[in-house]
Amino acid sequence: MSADTAITARRADFRRSVAAKVMLTPKGGIAGAYLILLVLLALFAPWIAPYPYDAQNLKIASQAPSLANWLGTDEFGRDVLSRIIYGARTSLSVSVTAISVSVFVGMALGAAAGYFGGLFDRAVTTIVDLSWSFPEILLALILVAIIGPGLHSTMFAIGIAYLAQFTRLTRAQILSLKGETYVEATINLGASHGHIVFRHLMPNALAPVIVCGMLATGDAIILEATLGFFGLGAQPPVPSWGAMMSSGSALIFKAPWIIIFPGLVVAVTVIAINLFGDALIRALDIRARLREG
Repeated sequence: MSADTAITARRADFRRSVAAKVMLTPKGGIAGAYLILLVLLALFAPWIAPYPYDAQNLKIASQAPSLANWLGTDEFGRDVLSRIIYGARTSLSVSVTAISVSVFVGMALGAAAGYFGGLFDRAVTTIVDLSWSFPEILLALILVAIIGPGLHSTMFAIGIAYLAQFTRLTRAQILSLKGETYVEATINLGASHGHIVFRHLMPNALAPVIVCGMLATGDAIILEATLGFFGLGAQPPVPSWGAMMSSGSALIFKAPWIIIFPGLVVAVTVIAINLFGDALIRALDIRARLREG
């Protein structure tokens, strides 16, 4: 067995052991099961939702939960449960895509800044610190106001809003790893910068960033819901948890289920992500790694 094959096998065994540790804990198992169920509902929404998300019936507008409509109907007679299921597609796709891009770009910038240093490091650090001074919600609101409302602008705004933390975290990890003996030995053997960064530094800096990205996804869901609440996210008739809460706020005393059920789904989803992320932190022993770094 070659060295690369052995390393790949060890990494695969490590991933399986981490997954087992996470899913076997009460918090990680319950949270993971909920998140898997939510993803399946979002993927198979056309086959699972009892009604089309845009099917209107004014005769049953603002109807309370019943056997025909388990979570009631909204002001246009649309089924709330169906719109929540379809809204999972919007909230999850926007949040996961935005955070994934932010993690990828942040790791690239942070790794380059930490490894090469000098003027490039100072420039990246200055820009990151400048964006870090703004709260994520304020930065996202400014960007969406400039670009215009919509799903793509929401993705872009959320990605930019969370870029600073991934850049800073990756840079800190690279700076702590750059002085390790195995990195110095690799440099003395004449390895290229790309080989050192992508083969030795990035894999060892990946775990904390991935966990941070998962936890940030929960915050991104709240941010997407907030933008949707203000009418800056997904535009009608595309369902969004935040937009559903916004429309339900005007009918909170007449039809409270319109705002309560989407709000509960947002809250439970964010809690599940945080619980799963906490279980992942314990499984990977991230806190000990950060203390050592």
